[in-house]
Amino acid sequence: MNILQKFDLGGRLALVTGSSAGIGLALARGLAQAGAAVVLNGRGAAKLEEAAATLRAEGATVHVRAFDVTSSDATRAAVDAIEREFGAIDILVNNAGMQRRGPLEHFEEEAWHELMRTNVDSVFHVSKAVALHMIPRGRGKIINVCSVQSELGRPNIAPYTASKGAVKMLTKGMAIDWGPYGLQVNGLGPGYFKTELTQALVANPEFTQWLVNRTPSRRWGDVEDLAGAAVFLASGASDFVNGHILYVDGGVTATL
Repeated sequence: MNILQKFDLGGRLALVTGSSAGIGLALARGLAQAGAAVVLNGRGAAKLEEAAATLRAEGATVHVRAFDVTSSDATRAAVDAIEREFGAIDILVNNAGMQRRGPLEHFEEEAWHELMRTNVDSVFHVSKAVALHMIPRGRGKIINVCSVQSELGRPNIAPYTASKGAVKMLTKGMAIDWGPYGLQVNGLGPGYFKTELTQALVANPEFTQWLVNRTPSRRWGDVEDLAGAAVFLASGASDFVNGHILYVDGGVTATL
């Protein structure tokens, strides 16, 4: 097989959680451009339909499934329905996540639990539900969206850092447990990207100057920068890559 053919996702179905905007939508777009049909997920049906219409206008095959990834029951039912209605899930991208900032000594307990439910529990719930279908088939790609904060800390985001560190290690555990069944489970670790959620930081000249100076590539990331890495991890080109975290960060994790 020609090496470029290994990156072709034609005939594959990809479920991308948290994909109505931002990084999730960019990842779904990249997978669709490589030939995959995609299932967009989020909690807001209207926003999902808007995102789906955008991708369909670009020629993508898109399905929509609104469900709460922090609920194991809702997730299991939704994954089973996707398998029945749209076909086998070949690729799962666990992108749903959130951020809560504040001094650790004043961080509210409920905010901690909300963050962990969204950033960690959801990865467990969705991956387990999908893996129960992938394992009998003997194949499947799972990509967990980690972060440079899986490795590095910053002031006032200790709970977020803890959650993304947990996702990194859960990724490795999944690769160990499910690798023997033919699954590859890897992490995608974005650095600082321009999205709706980071707009305030992008607009802050002091922070942007610090980040640009801190980043060897000397710029913010654009969400399109993540697509190639996602296609690689979703494709046959990465069949012997398992338990790896691929940082797409402009070099932030390489330097002090």
